[in-house]
Formats: sequence, C-alpha cells, structure tokens
Amino acid sequence: MGFVGFMSSAAGRLTRILAGIVLIVVGLAVVGGIGGVVLAVVGLVPLAAGVFNFCLLGPLFGVGLRGGSRTGG
Repeated sequence: MGFVGFMSSAAGRLTRILAGIVLIVVGLAVVGGIGGVVLAVVGLVPLAAGVFNFCLLGPLFGVGLRGGSRTGG
C-alpha cells in the first residue's frame, strides 16, 4: 500500500499530472497516427486524476478516492 499511499499524496498528484503530460506529448509528437492519438487519450486519465485530485487505485486498496493533501481547504 506504499505505492497507493504515495499516489494519494501531493507528490503523487504531481507525478500523475506529469505522467499524463508525458503520455500526451509522446503520443502526439513521437508516435503519431492512430496509436499516438490512443496514447494521448490514455494520457488524459492520469492528467485529469492529478488536476482534479483523485486516485483511481485508492478505493481498490481502501485509501479513498480523493487525494490526501488538499490545498486551500
């Protein structure tokens, strides 16, 4: 549960955002074609998870859907 705990933290949130951006850029700029578009769409999932502060793996391991660190209340 260390990994899921990390992914629910503020550092995990940043990691999800960066991973999403990387997948989108690699999909559109490097892979190209249909495969690149699919990779970019897949990259939207971790990007959205980071931006909206939720961890899809959390409920599977009893951690919760929302991230642990909340800024601004």
